[in-house]
Amino acid sequence: MSLLSIFATAILPVVVVAAAGFALGRVKGTDPDALNTITVYVLAPALVLHSLTTSALAGDTILSVVLAVVLFTAAMLLIAEGVGRLTGHSEPLLGAFVLVAIFPNTGNYGIPLADFAFGATGRSTAVLVTALQGVMLYTVGIYIAARGSSGSPLADMRRVFGVPLIYAVIVALALRWIGAVPPTDSTVMQTLELLGNASIPVMLLILGIQLSNVDGNSDFRSVGIASALKLLLAPVLAFAAVLAVGFQNQTVARVVVLLLATPTGVTTLILVGAFSHGTGDRSPGELVSATVFLTTVASAVTVTVLVWLLQSGLVL
Repeated sequence: MSLLSIFATAILPVVVVAAAGFALGRVKGTDPDALNTITVYVLAPALVLHSLTTSALAGDTILSVVLAVVLFTAAMLLIAEGVGRLTGHSEPLLGAFVLVAIFPNTGNYGIPLADFAFGATGRSTAVLVTALQGVMLYTVGIYIAARGSSGSPLADMRRVFGVPLIYAVIVALALRWIGAVPPTDSTVMQTLELLGNASIPVMLLILGIQLSNVDGNSDFRSVGIASALKLLLAPVLAFAAVLAVGFQNQTVARVVVLLLATPTGVTTLILVGAFSHGTGDRSPGELVSATVFLTTVASAVTVTVLVWLLQSGLVL
């Protein structure tokens, strides 16, 4: 497929729906909190349950995904920490810099993208990676965001136990293990499928609304460096992590690389707002919001090229 056709089939639907949310946020001043709550507690868990219970992903493939994501995150953390210190960042700005460099938007950007680009396998892989990212965001992410503050990041890590996605993954894998998955044509599975399908456009609308509230004032040098790490270095490290782990299912390997190369996750804004308190002219919140916006816009180019490389088999 050509770059133009890939953009039209895999990227344009994401852009159009997110743009609708952006316009809604700008014109109507829509608050995304209600949609966020519905998605986190109802739609996303349903998507996870249906996708993982009906997925053809084998146990060894799931383990490979986990190892690749953990390896990628560790490598990005070390590099972002080093680059941040070498470029003169100190806490709390250093924590914000590291966060935006290492945590991709695998949820309300990555799941729809993987679905459009790689179908059912893409969706199943994306919900698993998103659940893993949720665990790391509310453990490692909170620790990074809260470094240098007077609070206790270890106590706040308990938030991970309030994320329904984690339990949805556990339930789905348990049902598969004991062979108790309901038939696909049962009322339970059809209901889960209906709710899960609804989560895709809602996630993109939330992304657009959140971007409409982003403040673009920040240190452009820091934003540029962080964005380069996220959009240019991350795909390379993701490819290296996938090769290091080894995947029997090449489609899943390609989806993992694609997901880890998505723009900075909007959730980093929440973490910095809750746990990082900057002083002076350089605000951690401004750095994060500007990087989220820039990487999301620029990803229309970088992700299109990456999808083309992955689908054509030029890499993996």
